[in-house]
Amino acid sequence: MRVDLHCHSAASDGTDTPAELVRNAAAAGLDVVALTDHDTTRGYGEAIAALPAGLTLVTGAELSCRIDGVSMHMLAYLFDPEEPELLAERELVRDDRVPRARGMVARLQELGVPITWEQVARIAGDGSIGRPHVATALVELGVVPSVSDAFTGDWLADGGRAYVPKHETDPFEAIRLVKGAGGVTVFAHPGASKRGRTVPESAIAEMAAVGLDGIEVDHMDHDEETRVRLRGLAADLGLLVTGSSDYHGSRKTVALGEYTTDPDVYGEITRRATGAFPVPGTGGI
Repeated sequence: MRVDLHCHSAASDGTDTPAELVRNAAAAGLDVVALTDHDTTRGYGEAIAALPAGLTLVTGAELSCRIDGVSMHMLAYLFDPEEPELLAERELVRDDRVPRARGMVARLQELGVPITWEQVARIAGDGSIGRPHVATALVELGVVPSVSDAFTGDWLADGGRAYVPKHETDPFEAIRLVKGAGGVTVFAHPGASKRGRTVPESAIAEMAAVGLDGIEVDHMDHDEETRVRLRGLAADLGLLVTGSSDYHGSRKTVALGEYTTDPDVYGEITRRATGAFPVPGTGGI
């Protein structure tokens, strides 16, 4: 069984529509794929309707969080998407994305970059707008060679010249909200130091003490030394270890299923969840 528990569609900052994502996941030989768009569940319906036979969909989201000034992402799986408290918090984060993106465009213009809001809005389409859309505009303009090259201190990284903060959830509150909605929480790419400052292990231990279920270890932004360290930390704290592609379509070079989660860990995630169940494919439309 091949399980990829972290993928994005055009409902946030991926380039595949939700239907294309599940079809491409099946074509890549996956048995289970998770749809974890940023702070939104808007892609669920389309993905479920198109779900090919033999592929199971795990519904989820990647929640924007911040602790002690450090940005982090919390993967939430199989929660009730209509649970009022979590829904309200997701909407609060999502609604702050547009003014934040407009602010980054303004800062880039002040830096002499000929970017426009219309360009960024075109790239985002109907998706939940975010930094990757601004980064893609910088690639289009020839300012940087790739999306990842836009996430530096010169441009869009935390504290960078064009960085603008947005509302982000306290991770302890995120864990409480997801648990209250029957979901399971996994700290996404906790050792991705090239993205900026990382959360200290002491804080991860505090999250584990209040219900964090796991950490994402096998990820493109973790080198082998980081993976070994994080596996040891997970063992010490009794946390599940996941692996996933963090697929964004053509916006990143990583392929679906390039990193995967152990089937036993996937089984434990589904056992712990009470807010929703994995959806088996029936052939799609």
